Amino acid sequence: MAVKIDEEECIGCGSCVGTCPSEALEMNDDKAVVNPETCIDCLACIDSCPVDAISEPE
Repeated sequence: MAVKIDEEECIGCGSCVGTCPSEALEMNDDKAVVNPETCIDCLACIDSCPVDAISEPE
């Protein structure tokens, strides 16, 4: 499983991209997107998001 990013809440700041140790996050059209194949569910991105647009996998 991979973290979920709420595209409506994401402000495109890129904070999560810089904190991801597996480089599973990238910016696409000013929004963060996650690659579920490389996400290791460490949840570091959740703490780095200033608008709480990232949530744990269900």
